[in-house]
Amino acid sequence: MIQREYHLKHIAQALGQFPVVALLGTRQVGKTTLARQLAAQWGGPTHHFDLEDPDDQARLSDPAFVLRPLTGLVVLDEIQTQPQLFALLRVLADRPDAPARFLILGSAAPELLRNTSESLAGRVTFYELDGLGLNELPADQLDTLWLRGGFPRAFLAEDLTTSRAWREAFIRTYLERDLPQLGINLPALTLRRFWTMLGHYHAQTWNGSELARALGVSDKTVSRYLDILEGTFMTWRLRPWHTNLGKREVKAPKVYLSDTGLLHSLLGIAGHQDLLAHPKCGASWEGFALHEIIRHTGASRDEVYFWSLHSGAELDLMTLHNAKRLGFEVKLTRSPKLTPSMRAAQTALQLDHLYVVCHGNAADPPWPLAEGVTALPLPALHRLALA
Repeated sequence: MIQREYHLKHIAQALGQFPVVALLGTRQVGKTTLARQLAAQWGGPTHHFDLEDPDDQARLSDPAFVLRPLTGLVVLDEIQTQPQLFALLRVLADRPDAPARFLILGSAAPELLRNTSESLAGRVTFYELDGLGLNELPADQLDTLWLRGGFPRAFLAEDLTTSRAWREAFIRTYLERDLPQLGINLPALTLRRFWTMLGHYHAQTWNGSELARALGVSDKTVSRYLDILEGTFMTWRLRPWHTNLGKREVKAPKVYLSDTGLLHSLLGIAGHQDLLAHPKCGASWEGFALHEIIRHTGASRDEVYFWSLHSGAELDLMTLHNAKRLGFEVKLTRSPKLTPSMRAAQTALQLDHLYVVCHGNAADPPWPLAEGVTALPLPALHRLALA
């Protein structure tokens, strides 16, 4: 079992500040395991309710009677299955003595997000849990993490065949069981076809009309499909940055699949050699690297952008950190070179610094490429000073 100390620290801090913390993430990403690790470290009584377990459902037949006298840490797992609990949580969170803290776990259900915003406004903070990251693993696991993805069971599988089988089973379960349980009723084959097509558009700007024509549906329908995948943390969008250059800038967002292991399964990529030979190899690496960079900087999705001109100049990622504009360009190479596109982005965006993130080893130190431009191996991301 991997001790996810980074997440444990931040969730514990959040529980010290808010009576309710919502831990959100897709199924099988490790929410329940993390909650049990937190409970093991908790300095007081703990209580865990799995709201999909018939026994726990029976225990909570009168939730006010059961929950009101509890003290310490109370974990409510898969709470979106019982949305009626949110009104009670608001009452319990408002008690002046605050005898209990509530950690509620949900599989990114729209019901969870809506009910917490309505019933627990000002009382709850959200924490998104994603898959395993480089900061949680040995440095030599870079390529394994990239290929298998960050779901713990896929990454920790005893061999690649087992990892692939787990990922394929996860995709089927997500489409056939998880989405219907969230109240989303769509034909599994249709959504899988869309998901696979989206894999071929990974790291490209969103073109809903093109996807709609390919599927034979309306633009509104494919936008709804994308919203469903994003709402359950299967995809994410990177917004474009607009300047006042008077030039033709790309205004559509880029779309990425959140987990490269699932991306590779949907694209039929079996092993590392298949990945390196695949046309989407560079795009896969880009999404993987950007996810790690965003995780390391601690930036929210509202603080990161890409920039692109129709004439060709572009930048993969720009973050706004401590009033500084940091740029990141991702290259699948160990020896990146400075390009005119990088220079154009550096000037147009007035970057405080530009990092060219490449493949390499954790022991490799960053090295300068030009004034204000540094090459940085992805495993050495911890060397990036953000102060």
